[in-house]
Amino acid sequence: MRRYFMYITAKMNRNIISVFPEASISLAFKLMREQSVRQLPVVENGKLVGMVTETLLSEVSPSKATSLSIYELNYILDKTKVADIMDKNVVTCTEDMSIEDVALLMNEKDVNMIPVVDKNHMIKGIITRNDIIASFLDILAARGKGSRIVLIAKDRPGTLADIGTLLKERNYNIVHILNLPTENPEESELIIRVDTIADDSLLKLLTEKGYRIEKVEHR
Repeated sequence: MRRYFMYITAKMNRNIISVFPEASISLAFKLMREQSVRQLPVVENGKLVGMVTETLLSEVSPSKATSLSIYELNYILDKTKVADIMDKNVVTCTEDMSIEDVALLMNEKDVNMIPVVDKNHMIKGIITRNDIIASFLDILAARGKGSRIVLIAKDRPGTLADIGTLLKERNYNIVHILNLPTENPEESELIIRVDTIADDSLLKLLTEKGYRIEKVEHR
């Protein structure tokens, strides 16, 4: 499969930290501490069968106020298996899903990490909320050099083409453009990123063409 930029296959982490169903919850705790994660996919023979979280582990662990001895505590933690407490209703996605669709899924289900599986439920990777944020930063070219121009334009056919032609004629390369609605249905807010610094003559020309410059930032 080609690693298309806007799809999960290009952004997911293939280095999967997981636990098997028959592992003890003490092992799951240990893995979470060592890997600095708060949830682990439960995998059996490559297939995703559940999810165990820090919250689930805490719920089944004896409280600090318990009268049990350290030996009894260790016995309980070693005897209880991940399969006994794991969540079997796991929110998943597939490699061919878009970044936007997975972002919507995360927001709808209120989860911070989603396993990526194939049609047979074999785990292929994971995608986290931080991965999604990083992806949108890349899409918005937020980390690149150049200028970010925010302007108001009439919402009509040909506006983007006109601006593109104007910038091209002056050797500006557009790396990102975002078209947002405004309170006025006849206008749009355009956020344009170019990979070089926009000079005053360009901003003056845009104004003369009827575009209202709201903000300009340089990096």
